[in-house]
Amino acid sequence: MGSGALQIAGLLVGGIGMIGTFAVTGMPQWRVSAFIENNIIVFETIWEGLWMHCIRQANIRVQCKVYNSVLALSPDLKASRGLMCAGSVLSFLAFIFAITGTKCMLCTQSCWQAKGYISLVAGFLFILSGVVELIPVCWVANAIISDFYNPVVNVAQKRELGEALYLGWVAAFCLTAAGAIFCCICCCCVKTRSYRYSAPNEYPTQSQHLHRKTESSYSKSQYV
Repeated sequence: MGSGALQIAGLLVGGIGMIGTFAVTGMPQWRVSAFIENNIIVFETIWEGLWMHCIRQANIRVQCKVYNSVLALSPDLKASRGLMCAGSVLSFLAFIFAITGTKCMLCTQSCWQAKGYISLVAGFLFILSGVVELIPVCWVANAIISDFYNPVVNVAQKRELGEALYLGWVAAFCLTAAGAIFCCICCCCVKTRSYRYSAPNEYPTQSQHLHRKTESSYSKSQYV
């Protein structure tokens, strides 16, 4: 019962992380225009994402344009494209394995080894997807902070951390937490399986006692 509750909790947390990963990959708010120095009243906000850049005018109108060339992107955004796509695929595979493990838990109560293996694979994929997602998010955040405090960079080119980065950190934490939960489920399944196989050897049944007693009495009668 406890293992089933952990599996449902891990499935929910992993699902939240997977949806967050998909959202972060498609959101344009990775880099947001910074309002510093004399920019007190501004009517335009610039968003820069992995696939497009957008301009929001007076909080009413938003215009977006897809990047014409990948070569025009900065190195961190180029690498982030591939890493975020890989993290999305890994989180989706982990969620599929998690669903399969949940169905296995609900359908049968004897196949503890299969449950442990499926939970271990799901946990490993969740943790791997969280790490893969965390790399581009931290990389882009470090590049934004470095450019912001760099006096050589023009003020108009400086950016701030966008909402996608904060959501990426939350999604990576959810994926890692889901992976840890499924790894704990694997340990529980292994312990339960070892207990089930060791218990009959430690405590002999009543029929075994009677069988041994009958054999001993029969051997004594033959001796007499």
